Amino acid sequence: MGSIKKLNLVINSDAIFSKEEYGKPISEQLSTVLRRNVSKDDYADIASRTSVSFSTIRDVIYRTNSLTKTNAKAISLLIHIAFENSIAIKLQAEGDILFLDGLLKI
Repeated sequence: MGSIKKLNLVINSDAIFSKEEYGKPISEQLSTVLRRNVSKDDYADIASRTSVSFSTIRDVIYRTNSLTKTNAKAISLLIHIAFENSIAIKLQAEGDILFLDGLLKI
């Protein structure tokens, strides 16, 4: 599976967020999922690609800043990265389970 991290992916944040979501913090569930599946390096990469500052991205993810049209593009890109990272984590965990299961079978 190829990585979207290296692509110049064009995101339509209006397809991800409704106009009612702007001006408010992102949902608690989205915040939790992003914090679990996106690294600080991912924040930095998206900050440089979108001209949205690292601190703004962090504050939106931690719900201390609201979602805006300006930062929605960065958050949308992070959603895609989180999706990709969560698949990679799942595959790694499945491999670890198989390996550990083999060790535990005596």
